[in-house]
Amino acid sequence: MNTHEPNKILDFDTLVEVILLKKNEGKSIALCHGVFDLVHPGHVRHLNAASQQADILVVTVTADKFVNKGPGRPVYDQVIRGEMLAAFECVDYVSINDANSAVNVITALVPNVYVKGSDYAVEKKDITGKITEERSAVKSVGGRIHFTTEMTMSSSEILNANFDIHRPQVKNWLAQFANKFALEDSLNELNKLADLNVLVIGEAIIDEYQFCEGLGKASKDPIVAFRYCSEEVCLGGSLAVANHLAGICNKVGLISILGEGDNYETFVKDNLDPKIDGQFFYQNYVPTIRKRRYIDNHTGGKLFELYTMEETALDEEVEQNLLNNLSKELPLYDMVVVADYGHGMMTPTVIQKITSSEVFLALNTQANAGNRGFNTVSRYERADYVCLNGAEVMLEMRVKEGDIKDLVKKLSQGISCKKFTVTLGRSGMVQYDEHHGYFDAPALALNVADRVGAGDAVLAITSPMVALDMPWEWVGLLGNLAGAEAVAELGNKRILKLGNLIKHAQSILN
Repeated sequence: MNTHEPNKILDFDTLVEVILLKKNEGKSIALCHGVFDLVHPGHVRHLNAASQQADILVVTVTADKFVNKGPGRPVYDQVIRGEMLAAFECVDYVSINDANSAVNVITALVPNVYVKGSDYAVEKKDITGKITEERSAVKSVGGRIHFTTEMTMSSSEILNANFDIHRPQVKNWLAQFANKFALEDSLNELNKLADLNVLVIGEAIIDEYQFCEGLGKASKDPIVAFRYCSEEVCLGGSLAVANHLAGICNKVGLISILGEGDNYETFVKDNLDPKIDGQFFYQNYVPTIRKRRYIDNHTGGKLFELYTMEETALDEEVEQNLLNNLSKELPLYDMVVVADYGHGMMTPTVIQKITSSEVFLALNTQANAGNRGFNTVSRYERADYVCLNGAEVMLEMRVKEGDIKDLVKKLSQGISCKKFTVTLGRSGMVQYDEHHGYFDAPALALNVADRVGAGDAVLAITSPMVALDMPWEWVGLLGNLAGAEAVAELGNKRILKLGNLIKHAQSILN
């Protein structure tokens, strides 16, 4: 029953107040929640059926930043999606949900009935697990769930078939991929990643973003003045890698170094995934590494970076404690992921301890301004899998140009490692396996806000896949999806979740 309100689209706080008034008037409330990126006949029938379940039909829309449909989605932004839904006569109110699930909406609105499509009736088919959370929330507020039985259609299938979301090269690659692999069987194989026990080793880094506004030349000195606007702080380095892996694997350990003074320990522990078993060692008289980026508030462009760090060797006592800990911890895990940023933690002795272990070793050695390019992969005697970017390969091989595939093959021969992933930015990635040759995977990112953290995300998802000897095509697909997620936001704010990655893969392969 439509209320014929002149303005159906409300901010969420206002919506809560309005619905409370309607409930006090004795009105029953039905709630639908979803992305609604492309409204199709299935949505029309679903919403009409939902409106028959109560006096008032409320529809909440997933905010853009929480849409888990892969790169290029949503096609329509949250404002337009809200306007399309408000145009339906059967819909009484529309609001944008600025959260990553409908649980907050359910608990705030207390609907009499929560309406979902029939494709959510079987909980185990929802790889994200959100329907389970939503069922629990509905039960807690005394409501019920109703599943509509109208036609089921896929917005993703329609968009992929008729909209040029991806470049022709990408569309062709995805088509070949879909023809080669049975989607559901492959997706089920990915669930094996959760059973791996993974240990992450590497430097802890705090990433800071200072947003500022240019004011012009200072009055007396030949410098540009800026006004402080806001700031964001997130976990970087091995901390980010561990968080990503915690969204993929059920057991994740972390061994890292914090500065004794100004160690950010509380912030680190508050922002690490609770399932991570973090073990920290403390370097005397130095701060925890912080990398501060100054960002133009209008353009989002970086102005410059400021590093807080000390170039000092590990204290002998700290190094020995670290070695003793590694002797105890390494045998307890299925694989080790070393995220080496070249800031002093990975000493020759520590490296030797790790490489002499028989545990599967995945490795990234990052060349950056902080280590001045001295941190190259040849410091390691062996690895089972190496993940680098193209510039790091060229730096290792001491060349400025050349065919990246030839360079990777030579690098593989030069160190004891037979499996590589090399990320190439907008050119995607190339993988090399001594026994299977080369595999190319195109880039899937469509919006690039910040490249910081992309390598961490790619390392996190590809390492356990390679450890389980999954097809390289799948490694390339999920690696590029992870990279696309990472570059869409500043820093490491978006943490990988296996369910979301699988859903992304389903969306672009449909």
